[in-house]
Amino acid sequence: MKRLLAPLLLSMAAAPLAAQDTTQVREGVRLGLEYSGTRPGLVMLPGSGLDSVRAIVRRDLDFTDRFEMVGGDFSSAGASDPGEQSGTVSYGIYKTMGAQLGVELSPAAGGVTARLHDISLQRVRNQGTFTLPAETDPGYRLELHRVADQIAQWASGTQGIAATRLLFVSNGRVYRIDSDGETAVPLTQDGVTSLSPVWSPDGQRMAYTRLEGGRGAMIVQSFADGATTVAPGAQTALNITPAFAPDGRMLAFAHSDETGTDIFTSNVADRCCAQRLTVGRYADNLSPTFSPDGRRIAFVSTRSGPPQIYVMAADGTDQELLAPFDYGATGASNAPEWSPDGAKVVFHRDVSRSPQIFLVDVGGRRVSQLTSSGRNEDPTWAPDGRHIAFISDRSGRRQIWIIDTETGRVRQLQTPGAARLPSWSRRLSRAAVATNP
Repeated sequence: MKRLLAPLLLSMAAAPLAAQDTTQVREGVRLGLEYSGTRPGLVMLPGSGLDSVRAIVRRDLDFTDRFEMVGGDFSSAGASDPGEQSGTVSYGIYKTMGAQLGVELSPAAGGVTARLHDISLQRVRNQGTFTLPAETDPGYRLELHRVADQIAQWASGTQGIAATRLLFVSNGRVYRIDSDGETAVPLTQDGVTSLSPVWSPDGQRMAYTRLEGGRGAMIVQSFADGATTVAPGAQTALNITPAFAPDGRMLAFAHSDETGTDIFTSNVADRCCAQRLTVGRYADNLSPTFSPDGRRIAFVSTRSGPPQIYVMAADGTDQELLAPFDYGATGASNAPEWSPDGAKVVFHRDVSRSPQIFLVDVGGRRVSQLTSSGRNEDPTWAPDGRHIAFISDRSGRRQIWIIDTETGRVRQLQTPGAARLPSWSRRLSRAAVATNP
């Protein structure tokens, strides 16, 4: 196995809101972010009951980073609207608090009714009734997240990202959590090391490396029944860093044996036909990621020395450097992931021997640095193309953090134990939720 793979495997298997990173300029690379936009003030209106529902929906709306949240605890126990008893909303009070929008939640048969109030115009802008399963149902919280996403779309024109989940590795096991960091569930067995989990586009499967018996097989696992298959061409030697094609039929991964480390694709839909895309020639090639249209693949290669980010056509042709770098100023680049809109690729790159999160603009090949505090690595995009989850040790141990690339706000997700290698799902459909409770 080549020199790159040993430290990579070691790093993969390793076991309160924070202030925005300080904006600095260093050699033309921007650290942190500057935000000059405005966000409408949004208040969660009080009401009888549904306190836990309001808390979840309010947090989801806050986490979109599209609103300035107004007020604190507006549960039935925490505050009361003077107009509540008469069935009206005291628009004037909320306007003086700085709110332009208000969210009202009220019980409905089998679920909840949501109303979005325009505080300035003093009227209901949107409303809808949503069916919810029983609170004991495993899909209950995800349905609440879906309600929050719809409210976010009413208020901003853009759907929220609450009805999504993340995979990550802790102590060699793959876990799944909701987008707000709640309900961690182990998905792989204890005692067998699993690495590099990724979601299928339909949210009904994942792929990951299972280290066992001296090899690393590439496993595709169904969430519905836990059934597993081995990707064609990925049964022997070491197979790592999987990525699904946008249609979910093909799986790209790195295969490493005595001849080198190269990127292969495998038709997991028809369970056949592994194809080699790169030829090492004394270099390692790994960590593929598909563009949203499936036509290109970004990947890591050591062909020019330290690992850097390259790009090629999906058939392996037209390979070229994607992210420019300066020897001596920055070091190795790893873990690329293509943004949902296809405009950028996120990755981590060593700066003063510490990994930091970077973006490269695909069209202009401009590189910008997003983080500077602590060690930050393994980035993954939210489906809105605005938020990025990554691993950071800034709190004392490796945990999942999320950065809003427009405002620079960062927040932490609490996970059981140290976390590594996160993967963010697309928005999960009801069909996916039914097989992924």
